[in-house]
Amino acid sequence: MKVVVVGAGLAVCEAAFQLAERGIDVELVEQKPKARTPAQNSDKLCELVCSNSMRGAALFNAVGLLKEELRRAGSLVMEAAHVARVPAGGALAVDRDLFAATVTDRIASHPRIHLRHDIVERIPDAAPDQPVILATGPLTGDALAADIARVVGSSHLAYYDAIAPIISADSIDWNKVFKQSRWGKGGEGEGTNANGERDASALGDEAYVNCPFEKDEYFAFVRAIVEAQKVEPRSFEDVRYFEGCLPIEVMAARGERTLAFGPMKPVGLTDPRTGRRPYAVVQLRPEDQAMTAYNLVGFQTRMTYGEQTRIFRMIPGLEEAEILRFGSVHRNTFVDAPRMLDARMQLKAMPNVFLAGQITGVEGYVESCAGGLVCAIMLAQSLRGESVTPPPETTALGGIRTHLMRETERFQPSNITWACIPPPPDARLRKRERYQAMAERALADLDAWLASAPLARVTTRAIVPPFEPAAAGA
Repeated sequence: MKVVVVGAGLAVCEAAFQLAERGIDVELVEQKPKARTPAQNSDKLCELVCSNSMRGAALFNAVGLLKEELRRAGSLVMEAAHVARVPAGGALAVDRDLFAATVTDRIASHPRIHLRHDIVERIPDAAPDQPVILATGPLTGDALAADIARVVGSSHLAYYDAIAPIISADSIDWNKVFKQSRWGKGGEGEGTNANGERDASALGDEAYVNCPFEKDEYFAFVRAIVEAQKVEPRSFEDVRYFEGCLPIEVMAARGERTLAFGPMKPVGLTDPRTGRRPYAVVQLRPEDQAMTAYNLVGFQTRMTYGEQTRIFRMIPGLEEAEILRFGSVHRNTFVDAPRMLDARMQLKAMPNVFLAGQITGVEGYVESCAGGLVCAIMLAQSLRGESVTPPPETTALGGIRTHLMRETERFQPSNITWACIPPPPDARLRKRERYQAMAERALADLDAWLASAPLARVTTRAIVPPFEPAAAGA
């Protein structure tokens, strides 16, 4: 009995690990180092090619609840995130190199996981005693994508995501920026140690660096973005951006104040030098634990590299910015999950072939990880002859399945949201109270599921420590 998993992202690594921990042999097939996608720079597994943030960790956020559920279920990705965590206020962000190295080491050293480096151009042969999980992510190779399209037909869709740039910390003018998390969520650390060096341990939770704009500076910046030269899609590419990850130029073109109400919104921030809220801000978030690099939060872009250098140097404090990674556009491939997959995430048209991660139509690192975990648990239950018991629909893990099974006129990728989880019985609750009640119900139902459902929980290793914001329910 063996499962073949194809890919090297969060969904694949989580699925492979969960299967192996349940006594099932796994062959993990990944094309690196033989080939890389345009967005990849490393041969490690679980390379985070977009943001280094896994978003909010508080339980009143749906994604925060999902992370807490994954932690309780023994997620490898959450364990690695705990090891590689960097300051990010109320969010969970990681040092991407340390994160990838941690996952790679755990996978490569597992006695039941065999790594094979090969380029997969067609869906591998599957059988009842050798199922296949495809989790090749947003950059599924052209040949394999064509083979999947052959199976699912016209329901195979594609759209394009954008990657935010990263800048060197040494190139920031620290006299023009200030450190502060929105609404004061964070400590008072200045981010330096006794020797005056930047130090993550001294930063506290004031992890964001804010570049403040005056009104005239903001509108000049927006005009420059709108007028900038962009990398245009090729004539045969049908560009369909995910609304939650729009390039800044797309947002700017919708109206000159759109960015001020989006990634550049100044709410919850006070510039300590003026004592007032800036007209707009660009927020920077640490990329690594040593804080040698920062990414521009929400600044996904398809501007040309030369234009990125020119325009991002218009940001106060970044006049001499050294761009370590330019923003770019990458493809995301996904299937019409409600029509193409069954309740176990199995292709209806091809038995024993399962899909997980972004290729199913979930969006985001945490959601991809969750898809891999849920798929692996249900598959392990089936292979071990146990009853297949999915996570309760009242949980965020169950909400992942709800999204994938909910038929709409036109299925679109989505992050986990509270809309994926049934509301609480008491309709009179205010929004914050409603979310809190849903989170408490979810964790109670999850714990009951983990205690009773066959093979639901990994029992051979310690549970990941809780993330502080999630544990506190802040």
